[in-house]
Amino acid sequence: MKFELIIDSKPNEVVIALLKNDLLIELHKEKRDNNYSVGDILLGRIKKIIPGLNAAFVDVGHEKDGFLHYLDLGPQINSYTKYTQKCFDKKLNTSSLKNFKKEKDIDKEGKISDIIKQNQKVLVQITKEPISTKGPRLTTEISLAGRFMVLIPFSNRVSVSQKISSSSEKKRLKKLITSIRPEGFGVIIRTVAENKKVAELDKDLKNLYKKWQLVTKKLKVAQSRETILSEINRSAVIVRDLLNSKFNNIYINDKDLHHELKEYLSSISPDQEKIVKLYKGKSPIFQKFNITKQIKSSFGKNVTIKNGTYLVIEHTEAMHVIDVNSGKKVDSKKNQEANALSVNLEAAEEIARQLRLRDMGGIIIVDFIDLQSEKNKRTLFQKMKEFMDDDKAKHHILPPTKFGLIQITRQRVRPVMHIETQENCPMCAGNGKIESSLQLIDKIENKVLELTKEIKGEIKIATHPFICSHINKGWFFNSIRSKWQRKYSRKITVSSDDRLHLLQYSVLKN
Repeated sequence: MKFELIIDSKPNEVVIALLKNDLLIELHKEKRDNNYSVGDILLGRIKKIIPGLNAAFVDVGHEKDGFLHYLDLGPQINSYTKYTQKCFDKKLNTSSLKNFKKEKDIDKEGKISDIIKQNQKVLVQITKEPISTKGPRLTTEISLAGRFMVLIPFSNRVSVSQKISSSSEKKRLKKLITSIRPEGFGVIIRTVAENKKVAELDKDLKNLYKKWQLVTKKLKVAQSRETILSEINRSAVIVRDLLNSKFNNIYINDKDLHHELKEYLSSISPDQEKIVKLYKGKSPIFQKFNITKQIKSSFGKNVTIKNGTYLVIEHTEAMHVIDVNSGKKVDSKKNQEANALSVNLEAAEEIARQLRLRDMGGIIIVDFIDLQSEKNKRTLFQKMKEFMDDDKAKHHILPPTKFGLIQITRQRVRPVMHIETQENCPMCAGNGKIESSLQLIDKIENKVLELTKEIKGEIKIATHPFICSHINKGWFFNSIRSKWQRKYSRKITVSSDDRLHLLQYSVLKN
């Protein structure tokens, strides 16, 4: 398994692509002037309380007020309120919670108007970035995320990631962290902490406690709408959350960002500092690693998988709908049920990738090809869960219905990315749209593959003169056409036809 992070730094934004075995599985965009990222801690002011929603709108400096629901207050909101007020009054000389007297937990079914008041200053953390017309989603239950653990003030609970399967390792980690954690703080031990040494865990814990000390120090002089603690940049967050021994390379095309990330990696995992590399190639970094082409082919309405199988993805206000189509994929050696299962399993793997890549959230309905066998339905359901195991977002998958539909709910945190997969038509001066030209050669090759199963002997294809020249150009052994001939063991002729549109092609009869 090979993981690579490719970072394209632009004047206005940084685009980050995560590759797994050269396949694009995550795409992130971070604007350089983004002041409201998930994890940021701010001092907000309660602007308006809405009893009907049991929520409040909080002024944090964004053009749209943040949203704070009663359930996001956290059970220890009264302790936070007491602590922040003591900071404002400069009655605290330490960040330690050892001798701090906690307040009683609030009722889970209480009313927000009984807990907070209008114009009150509250310490909040962003859980969802501003999306479209909505302001940031907020919580007052502060958590400080590190490489191996998450530190939670005003809690005594130590919990271990469920993804750590070894019970003995869970016991070791829980016992260890319980003995070294600061009093008055809870800890969530992350999956990457598995088999880590005491020194590494202790260092991470101390770094998190230093963040809390910084929060306390800034609170003493902070004004409302002020940022108390900023999350690290998106590329560093991805490295922190995903970095493991399987991570191979991180390529960056910006010297400053390269230096910044190299320093950060040296602090959390010195042995892997060497994987951060500055890209100096002449071609754009995304083009070099075949990312641009993958973006064009992965974000459209239709997504081709292989052997003719494809997905149709529709986004609506209420939900996302994905339809699975077999295309022309039929194995004559298998019956209809076996073919349907084969197509569905391939589609399930691609769907798991698409959900993560597009960061699709809310309700997702997948219309798989109908299966008759209950055993095959269970197989598809289990495989769908396996394919989504690597997805960090919270999600839930239901078994297939009697109509063959699988329902998925998935949490979305990042703002929606609008990826334009169509291009201005060169034949009508930009008044129309065409499918991405980057995918044309792949489509022609897929057609060649189909024809090898249908036609015996030479395969003849006609294309627009520009495309014909591109396919035939180069020395005999280096042209695209010659590569196809060797790959499919068939003579292939590509000729030009100026009657064809730029992206049209046709099969010529022998």
